[in-house]
Amino acid sequence: MTDSITEFLRTFFQLSTTLIVLFIIISFLVSLLQQIVSEEKIMKVLNHPNKTVGYMLGTLFGAATPFCSCSTIPILAGLLNSKAPFGPSMSFLIASPLMNPVMMFTLWILLGWEVALVYFIVLGVFSVFAGAIFSRLDLAKTYREVGIKVKQEQEPMEENSKVKQAMEDAWGFLFPMLPYLFIGVFIGAFIYGFVPESFIAGYAGGDGILSVSLASVVGIPMYIRAETMLPIADALIAKGMSLGTVIALIIGGAGASIPEVVLLSKLFSRRFLVAFISVILLAAISTGLIFNALL
Repeated sequence: MTDSITEFLRTFFQLSTTLIVLFIIISFLVSLLQQIVSEEKIMKVLNHPNKTVGYMLGTLFGAATPFCSCSTIPILAGLLNSKAPFGPSMSFLIASPLMNPVMMFTLWILLGWEVALVYFIVLGVFSVFAGAIFSRLDLAKTYREVGIKVKQEQEPMEENSKVKQAMEDAWGFLFPMLPYLFIGVFIGAFIYGFVPESFIAGYAGGDGILSVSLASVVGIPMYIRAETMLPIADALIAKGMSLGTVIALIIGGAGASIPEVVLLSKLFSRRFLVAFISVILLAAISTGLIFNALL
């Protein structure tokens, strides 16, 4: 029992410290990027004459901006209201919550660079194809233009002001995330310290299509934020759950959360929502199976 408590405390403090430092650094860098790259600049770049390049650029911008699915929706609405091309905007929508910097660097720190690299490549390719599919299905007609407040272009700031603003944004982002982070770290540390490996391996250790599909479906209503899920995922994998099953759970929860679907329902018709959820489930299942096959 003493060893379990010691392992719990060690894991809790180690993960908490690592993730807090990581969040501050990545949030600082992303804030600097967002001060340079405005929505207007993104919209202009997405209007690339080569559609494939446009989808790729939409995916890359999604990977560089915001931190969760819900904060992506206002930016998406702003892009579509500004007549940005629909397909690349959809690539942005898919990539943003699943490939953002916090997600990628946390995967790297907790699960290794190989996992982060495969994840980025697979989800990047999927986001590009998803944008093309949404465009081919002519889902742009399902968009209901909604008036939103678009952040006005700010006057250029001095370098010192940008750094100061980035630090304020980093701290401002960290504090709302701390409860989610500590919940995830607490559960992960508890699994490390007290849950037997035989229990995880026996009840959730499958790596077949059924286990991966179930994890993908379960992830959506759970809405476990990536900040909470990733420390738990690290512990589950260490205890015997297959990597692909955990990845499918993360993608399902982060990519098509209930709050995001509710917000999207204000912008799009039911036909779009069905297509969107189907695409996220397909991404979760496919990525999970790929991980189980490769890693």
